[in-house]
Amino acid sequence: MKGSLFLIPSPIGNLKEVSPRVLETISICDYIACEDTRNTNKLLSLLNLKKKTISCHEHNEIESSINIVKDIIDGKTVGYLSDAGYPCISDPGYNLVKECLKHDIQITPLSGPNAFLNALVASGIDPSKFLFYGFLKSKESERIQELENLKEVRNTLVFYEAPHRIYDTLNNLYDVFKDRKICIARELTKIHEEFIRTTLKDILDSKREIIGEIVLVVEGNKQDEESLSIEQIKDKLDEREYFRAKHFYTENQRVELAKEAIINKDTKTLIKLINESRYSSANNLKNMMVDNNYTNSPLE
Repeated sequence: MKGSLFLIPSPIGNLKEVSPRVLETISICDYIACEDTRNTNKLLSLLNLKKKTISCHEHNEIESSINIVKDIIDGKTVGYLSDAGYPCISDPGYNLVKECLKHDIQITPLSGPNAFLNALVASGIDPSKFLFYGFLKSKESERIQELENLKEVRNTLVFYEAPHRIYDTLNNLYDVFKDRKICIARELTKIHEEFIRTTLKDILDSKREIIGEIVLVVEGNKQDEESLSIEQIKDKLDEREYFRAKHFYTENQRVELAKEAIINKDTKTLIKLINESRYSSANNLKNMMVDNNYTNSPLE
């Protein structure tokens, strides 16, 4: 009978965040695969647990995953433990999960600490829709290109960053995004936990020291939607990739644009509006066409 894989989160700074379920799960595992056996053995010692550990990190994950899966197929129960936080989130574990799924192995994730969620919910920046990006590239030219690709995103953006290049990244953010709200969350769950809620311009002007493990929560693109003219919206509609990515126009603008397109028999714009609309909005546009006796239907 096959065993199973448990994805086990580890504390990001506060040992009290280890749940009873985590302790119970570790105790029933035949062994623990982990990012760094030294760090994991220290953690297990603090938790008064003794368990065999094997390494499964970014440099050996593919080979190690194959061996782990063989053990699980043979009936062993294995836990995967990150150094700090959640497996697979800017940490190894993804290749192991893929390999397990190839062999129809049960995977059970446990709830637990995660730095970017802590930072997001306490940031004061809209958490309703967000994009977690993780670490940007270390090479500046590549990092700037990543930010160029993200600058039109309207959702809140969340990044991890290392203290030795935090100001390089903040400068790049300001150069590409211009001034936006930002929350710099550092040393989360630790004694010196801090949330710096400010703007990109103000934090750069302050030149204050920022050390420790860092999460950056950055406001999304807040271009004034209502200020866009119908002509500007039509121009944007011609940028197919941009149009799919943003849904930047409001419902009132959508209606006005549809009315104009119907009057001008602009089938191209109507097709785009209907194809890119949610179900209810698309039906409203179709009904508007019927009400206006628009017979050149893009649905035909």
